[in-house]
Amino acid sequence: MRNLFPSYVRVPVIFFTIFGLIEYFVDSGDEPAFLKYPVIMMFLLLILLVLIAIEGVVGSIENVLFQSLDEAGKERYLASKTKTPQFKALNNIYEKLKGKQKPIEEEHEIILDHNYDGIKELDNNLPPWWVWSFYISIVFAAVYLVRFHVIGTADFAAEELEKEYAQAKIEIEEYKKTAKNLVDVNTVTLLTDAADLKAGQSIFNANCVACHMADGGGGIGPNLTDNYWILGGGIKNVFHTISEGGRSGKGMISWKNDLKPIEMAQVASYVLSLEGTTPANPKEPEGDIWKPEGVDNVEVPEEVIETEVIEVETSTPAENND
Repeated sequence: MRNLFPSYVRVPVIFFTIFGLIEYFVDSGDEPAFLKYPVIMMFLLLILLVLIAIEGVVGSIENVLFQSLDEAGKERYLASKTKTPQFKALNNIYEKLKGKQKPIEEEHEIILDHNYDGIKELDNNLPPWWVWSFYISIVFAAVYLVRFHVIGTADFAAEELEKEYAQAKIEIEEYKKTAKNLVDVNTVTLLTDAADLKAGQSIFNANCVACHMADGGGGIGPNLTDNYWILGGGIKNVFHTISEGGRSGKGMISWKNDLKPIEMAQVASYVLSLEGTTPANPKEPEGDIWKPEGVDNVEVPEEVIETEVIEVETSTPAENND
């Protein structure tokens, strides 16, 4: 095969054959295997370097053997080279990239005087691709220097990362406003849509009536129809209580592992819709009157005042009898 195909054909064919086999046998879904699994990319790079190294070593050995031949042997070797396929189009591209190099039989003309333990050095011209790459790197460095260090019109990688993080946070918050199921205690808002309240009522009936009664009047748990709250009222506090649970050891359990965020928002909104209703057997108020932010004075309901007065009046005769 080596005599039939030159190295610039042989190396890509072998490399892409291995590449194709890896892509065929490695299950990576819709993503290329070398992108999904970085170790495969490293393996392919190693294969490419090994193939190039083998070609270089074999070429060097071939050169040493050629130099050891007599004139007749050299002519026979060169004659056999002309019988192999030349791939003229690829060969022309390869020759242009490689640049003008002395043929093996003329290398004695460019041998330098250096001699390192019998190893001699050739004074070959640098390949055009290497020279142009070097020139391009100089231009790139100059542009980079001006943009980043002189004018300052471009951001460094750390600054770009900070800006992208900030923009990502803004986009996430905007997305959360429309993605109900990503709601949290900081972004939750009171839901007033009939469908949301209906869903909240279903969740309440399935999970909450055992402690709060079906009408919210309270049983083991507190009354949900008055404006007294143990851990604070309002949609954010109620959502937080449902999510994280009530007081340690004697409060409600956390529901965040059983209910989705949107479901907790729905049931919290339904609970707040019960405020002001009249349950059949309302439990005595517990906690403190909830004062929404920005409201200084909250009027105490008359029925609460009357109840307190009645309790005092009914207790007075008992005290007199004692």
